[in-house]
Amino acid sequence: MPKVPISSLVLCTVLAAACASPGGKDGGVPPEDGRIHVVTTVSPITNLVQNVGGSDVIVTGLVPEGTNSHTFEPAPSDAAVIEDADVMFVNGLHLEEPTMELARANLRDDVPLVELGSRTITPDEYIYDFSFPEAGGAPNPHLWTNPAYAKRYAEIIKDELSRLDPAKEADFAANYGALVGQLDEIDVAVREVTETVPPEYRKLLTYHDSFPYFAREYGWEIIGAVQPADLAEPTAQEVAELIDQVRSTGVPAIFGSEVFPSPVLEQIADETGARYVDDLRDDDLPGEAGAPEHSLAGLLLFDYSTFMEALGGDASAFERIDPSNVVETEDAVYRS
Repeated sequence: MPKVPISSLVLCTVLAAACASPGGKDGGVPPEDGRIHVVTTVSPITNLVQNVGGSDVIVTGLVPEGTNSHTFEPAPSDAAVIEDADVMFVNGLHLEEPTMELARANLRDDVPLVELGSRTITPDEYIYDFSFPEAGGAPNPHLWTNPAYAKRYAEIIKDELSRLDPAKEADFAANYGALVGQLDEIDVAVREVTETVPPEYRKLLTYHDSFPYFAREYGWEIIGAVQPADLAEPTAQEVAELIDQVRSTGVPAIFGSEVFPSPVLEQIADETGARYVDDLRDDDLPGEAGAPEHSLAGLLLFDYSTFMEALGGDASAFERIDPSNVVETEDAVYRS
């Protein structure tokens, strides 16, 4: 995929993001240094801002990659980063509550706190499931595993950035268009590869319950998730029920997370004969920052290829898609 050309870029560090002059608060006045200072939470959102904003933004993600975003507690020093933000994008839907609390306490009154999840789907579209039961009041928040919802996130980001700096609206629109093209390619490939997976194997048992919005979009079924709502280990009865579920469906593989090691899934695999694949990613982008695969596209392609291939599909269609960021910029901070 061709890259959107941009001017030469300046490396941004966390310190620069924390100390830069605030601006662009209201009425479309750009920041004093000509760029919008954005704070985000998880890496998929950071990456969407990077791709839509390009060199016109400096974006700092607060939640380290490979960390449980549900329980991550930001450091008190992160308050200074938040205080100097021109806008903050979060997932919401109870994904990152400790970080949200710090944001509410430290964002300037005129700085928007944009909750992407609740602006992408309505309550009647929420999914409640194994790890996110309706009784708990928090829907499954992992919307970005569905490319259609990732596009909506990007659209909201484009509109907010354009409101802050109208002079750059055309740039944001061009970047957004290139990103949508990439996500549309992924959508086409997902539908193509899904057809190669035997229908009886289009079922997912995972550790963390990250793929229900993907499943609803593409006709897959989530048959279980090991991690319960309280993020503890499942009970012996729950494990026995999952073992019965795997045996009854005959799925050839079950999937763990590279963030959440799970002896329980190993036990389920041992007792059912299913293959245990332990490296799915929820919001941890593949590779190091700056690598071609370190992108939301790279994350989606990695996960889809991993579980579709393990369940008997031909994932070669994903190989034709370039996962690289559609805008090359180093003005994005990913913590590790």
